[in-house]
Amino acid sequence: MFKLKIASVLLVAVVLVSVFAYYAPSARATQGRALVMSSIDKTEPFGYYGSYIEEKLKSIGYTVTILNDEKVTVDLLLSGLSSYDVVIWRTDSYSWAHRTYWYVGEVATQWVLNSYSNDFADYALDYHAGIVGVNLSFFQAHYSSSSLSNVKLAILLFSGSNSVATEFAKAGAQGVVFCVTDISLQFGLVDDLAGQVVAYLALGYDLNDAVWTTVSPYLSNIPPEDPLDSTYSPPFWYLGDGSLTLT
Repeated sequence: MFKLKIASVLLVAVVLVSVFAYYAPSARATQGRALVMSSIDKTEPFGYYGSYIEEKLKSIGYTVTILNDEKVTVDLLLSGLSSYDVVIWRTDSYSWAHRTYWYVGEVATQWVLNSYSNDFADYALDYHAGIVGVNLSFFQAHYSSSSLSNVKLAILLFSGSNSVATEFAKAGAQGVVFCVTDISLQFGLVDDLAGQVVAYLALGYDLNDAVWTTVSPYLSNIPPEDPLDSTYSPPFWYLGDGSLTLT
C-alpha cells in the first residue's frame, strides 16, 4: 500500500512537471541587433514613440542601441550601420549653398573637419549649422553595393529620404521605409507611422503588409484620419523586399 502511494505521488509529479513545461513561456531567441538614431533629439525628441519602437523590437528578441544627437557620427554612417540588422534614422534637413543636407548630429569640431576634409571640400559634408550635415553625394561616394548587405530593414524618417533610401537599397539593405515628400517632426505624425509599422512587424507581418496596413486607413478615408485634414495622405512607403519579416 505504501509503495502504491509513492508511485501515485510520483505519477502526479511527473504529470505536473509536464504540464508546466508545456505551458511555461519559452525564452525568445535573439533575432539580431537594432540601431535607433535620432540626430536632433534635443530639439525634436523621439520621446514616447522612440520608447514604443524600442519596446516592440525588444519584444521580438532584438537588442536595441539608442544613439541621439552628437552620438550619431560620420564614422557611424560610413562603417557602423552594417553591424545592425535594423537601422532607424530620424533627422531633419536644411539647405546651404543650394544643396540639401541632413543633420548627422556630430558636432563639427576641428578634428571632424580635418578627418573628413575631402568630403567637406566636395560639399558632401557641411559644417555651417554647427553640427555636421550630410548630402546625398556622400552616400553615393562612399556606399558600395555591399556596404549595407547585413541590414535587413532601414527606416528613414526625414524629408527627402526617398533619395537616400535608393542609396541604402543599392548598398544592399533588403528593405527601406522612407518618406516620399517633405515632413515635419514637430507633431510626431511620422514617428507614429513608424511605430505602427514596427508594431505590425513585431506581430509577424511582412514589410509590405506592415506598411500597407499602416497607411491604408488614411488612403481609404476611414478612421483613423487626421482631424485637421481629412484629405491627408501619409508620406510613407517602402522599397525592396516586401516579403521580409523581423520575427
